[in-house]
Amino acid sequence: MDGNGKFNGKCLALLLLLFTGMVVVLNLVVPDRTFSETENRVLKQMPQFSMTALLSGTFTSDFETYVSDQFAFRDLWVGAKTDMDRLLGKKESNGVYLGKDGYLIQKFVPPAEGDLQAKIDAIQAFDAATPGLRKYMMIVPTAAAVLQDKLPKYADTGAEEAYLNKFQQTLPARFNFVDVFPALYAKREQPVFYKTDHHWTTKGAYTAYIELCKQMGLNPQKEEDFIVRQATHEFYGSLYSKSGYRHVQPDSIELYRPQHQEKYTVTYVDEDKTSHSLYAPEQLEKKDKYAVFLNGNHGLIRIETAQTNGKKLLIVKDSYANSFIPFLLQHFSEINVVDLRYYEQDLAEFVNRQGIQDMLLLYNANTFSEDPSIQYLSE
Repeated sequence: MDGNGKFNGKCLALLLLLFTGMVVVLNLVVPDRTFSETENRVLKQMPQFSMTALLSGTFTSDFETYVSDQFAFRDLWVGAKTDMDRLLGKKESNGVYLGKDGYLIQKFVPPAEGDLQAKIDAIQAFDAATPGLRKYMMIVPTAAAVLQDKLPKYADTGAEEAYLNKFQQTLPARFNFVDVFPALYAKREQPVFYKTDHHWTTKGAYTAYIELCKQMGLNPQKEEDFIVRQATHEFYGSLYSKSGYRHVQPDSIELYRPQHQEKYTVTYVDEDKTSHSLYAPEQLEKKDKYAVFLNGNHGLIRIETAQTNGKKLLIVKDSYANSFIPFLLQHFSEINVVDLRYYEQDLAEFVNRQGIQDMLLLYNANTFSEDPSIQYLSE
């Protein structure tokens, strides 16, 4: 028995050695990738070596990320790991919960102490620089707050609500806070969030549009005024990419088109390109199909509509606004859309120069808490 045991041990050691050698060879032979379609993100490239980077620790950290990102057949291993986690009963991967009914739901992580105050300070400074501008703020609660019944039992559900309450209490008085939680919660079974992506659905965006109309005194369009068309039924979104969970059903993306469509012009200012559609159907052939709305994110987009009321709206936003904006075309002559992650000009000066009367800041709770670009309002 001892002889057999030693022989089996040697065989296992040899197999492990062969496997390790094969992995090393594959990592040397397989060329580096720049982008992962599955994870929908840019992959780390080989960092440049220097003594300064080595001594500061940045080279080691960057090299570890590079090895992880460029590991041979990475997508296969990530999928295998999450499959094993599911078999073991684990329902969280890379900050994404595996919820009921096939929902993947992003975990809300509260920001560092002082982060919220820095954003409030920027908002107050912008407010002081644009006293004549009517301002509305919509921080959209995420699926983690609205669909709590879909979450695993151990999931933390109070952090996001506490964060939004604190923000609302400290928001400058001239900002009208548009609370869309009750409306989204009432429609939560329709659905108002995608199952594999962090965005709200077009149904969710329409639900929030009704609430904004109430605040702004606008006469909202009825849902039956639109032709609802399914653009794709094969949408695997950001949470599918981030989590590694693979055995889930894809989402459908719906477009709400007015029954009586009026002409309008969309200008992508930084790219100096124009279009006569808010939609980019070519994006439906790519991984990030949500980019069908407004062709993704851009620094500044100007939309000139057929309305003659002279009303100008500024939207400062994250990607949640991309599926929301089509509902506003019937209410404004001009809509300027700014994404502070890519916009580098003085926004207050832009508002005053363009004669804009109304402003909507629209973010989802996760992006607003994580992204520092809102602080650029005051720069």
